[in-house]
Amino acid sequence: MAELTIVVDCNDAAVADELCHALAQFSGVRAVLPGHPAAAGAAYACCWYPDPALLQRTPGLKLIMAAGAGVDHLPESLFRSDIPLCRVADGNLRHGMFEYALWGVLWFQRYFDRARAHQQRCEWKIYPQRAAADFRVGVMGLGDIGSYIAAQLAALGYQVSGWSRSQKALEGVACSAGAAELNTFLRPLDAVINVLPLTAQTRGILARPLLEQLPDGAGLINCGRGEHMIAEDILQALDSGRLAGAVLDVFPEEPLPADDRLWRHPQVVVTPHMASTAPPVVVARQLMENIVRQQSGRPLKNEVQKEAGY
Repeated sequence: MAELTIVVDCNDAAVADELCHALAQFSGVRAVLPGHPAAAGAAYACCWYPDPALLQRTPGLKLIMAAGAGVDHLPESLFRSDIPLCRVADGNLRHGMFEYALWGVLWFQRYFDRARAHQQRCEWKIYPQRAAADFRVGVMGLGDIGSYIAAQLAALGYQVSGWSRSQKALEGVACSAGAAELNTFLRPLDAVINVLPLTAQTRGILARPLLEQLPDGAGLINCGRGEHMIAEDILQALDSGRLAGAVLDVFPEEPLPADDRLWRHPQVVVTPHMASTAPPVVVARQLMENIVRQQSGRPLKNEVQKEAGY
């Protein structure tokens, strides 16, 4: 392979350095930051919240790799261009998301949320143990990650249902699709996990109209995107008892501002966008594989469907 120049455009300097280091392990590769003189001539880009002017600054790009499973951090101009976009699909990332989701499910199923509240009052109180088979979990979003979470939960004995834009079929999971089936999906749940992609249709979906379709006392686990949430509606649902609690890993503004009510609400668990991540070496390896595929005229792996937004 001839020498390649890859521009690494990230809004986080530490992430950019890690990606450059990972790419530099490949022979014949020069990974540079946007300010480097060679960046303007780069043919490939690896991005995480890149400069919206990326295409103007680097006009010869042939392939762009998102440094994560999602692509909502990419500017709209990249979706309007003819340059292929690819994203990361990693088994370890997917399993990490499952582990986070399972922890959230157990938080509500085993009443750990109540135990934490009782501890703060020095109150000793035990609740009846609920078996997995008696706990109904719904997964919103049945792509690569959501399907894996749903299947793993079903294998552990939970009553699992899933909801997505288009109809899916998963063993042990009751699947539904589209707006017409959303109420049927939500109505019986003890906990709902959101891992939907962020699109124009899903932005703000975790809001009052959806929350009012859940039974009283349901738990919410959001490890999708912060922009899926209308935070004020979630707080109102918590205060009214519609939601028993919320385990939240993502937020419309990150880091979550110190004066945000979510930090201090007694029924909210805040985690700092830590559910799972792809190591830089995995991102680099998948980008390099797709470069080889593109150069040899083969289909790209994990190419983004631009019209769908993911």
